[in-house]
Amino acid sequence: MIRSHCAAALMCGALLATTVAAAADTYPARPIRMIIPASPGSGSDYFGRTVAQALSDLYKQQVIADNRAGAGGLIGASLIATSTPDGYNIGVASSSLVVAPMFQINPPYRPIGDFAPIALMASITSVLAVAPGVPARTLKEFIALVKSKPGQYNYASIGAGTAAHLSAEIFNRAAGLDVVHVPFKTVADSYAEMYANRVHYVVYVAPAAMPGVRDGRLRALAVTGAKRFAPLPDVPTMAESGLPNAEVETMFGLVAPAAAPRAAIAKLHADIVGILRRPDTRARFELQGGEPAVDTTPASYAKLLRAEYERYRKLIPEIGIRPQ
Repeated sequence: MIRSHCAAALMCGALLATTVAAAADTYPARPIRMIIPASPGSGSDYFGRTVAQALSDLYKQQVIADNRAGAGGLIGASLIATSTPDGYNIGVASSSLVVAPMFQINPPYRPIGDFAPIALMASITSVLAVAPGVPARTLKEFIALVKSKPGQYNYASIGAGTAAHLSAEIFNRAAGLDVVHVPFKTVADSYAEMYANRVHYVVYVAPAAMPGVRDGRLRALAVTGAKRFAPLPDVPTMAESGLPNAEVETMFGLVAPAAAPRAAIAKLHADIVGILRRPDTRARFELQGGEPAVDTTPASYAKLLRAEYERYRKLIPEIGIRPQ
């Protein structure tokens, strides 16, 4: 009798292992939702949709890009954290996923703990661009202009805690500026006000900044990365312009709810890295200032997220922003 129970247990174990292996082999068996906690035209949207389309082609299953903008990224990030952890709900994580909860007294999710990192896609520079009516032609001229009229100039972002907000605040404090923050729900809304000269400048990640810069309606004065941005070779870095403390880059990656199956995460990671290694992906990323991240693992990406969290956890109180 004991032998028969043991044999039955072994058979059940073998059957379970076979079932798990088969499930892993057939993943994904249905469409995957990729939640993007930002508006169309943003950096999160650009990189996320690029990878979503490539995964759709690879899997012969649609990876549906689902934009959930608002509240500085909190709405979309909360949805990622609370989605069914079955491998079919993933989301784009930018620096705002880590930062936005720090602006809340009662944050809706834990940046470190509620997500399973899948893959880093890219880290990119931001671009400080001014409205057409701003007369300054260099960053030095712009800083002097803004300082001459304290409180009369403003900058746009797509919400508190986003890269656009925090990068601008880092610049403002490095330059010693007294300005007004004007948050918008979408990049397009902020641009409409910029073109009308009712908003004076932005510090947007390159994918969001480049359309306005390319068509000549916005003027780029500096980039925030450690080196110059290839599509704007004549635009200096913040450090070259005398503001090394304004240097900042934004990470873009993919995460899942914390309890997502590790087999699904491993497969997604491997396939995403394969996509990032492709020349066509590199070309698309470089157009927007991103170099594909092909040498990270889920564990190393988790370390980067923790380091990002610690950086901003210390920085935000220093720059005078308090949770509300």
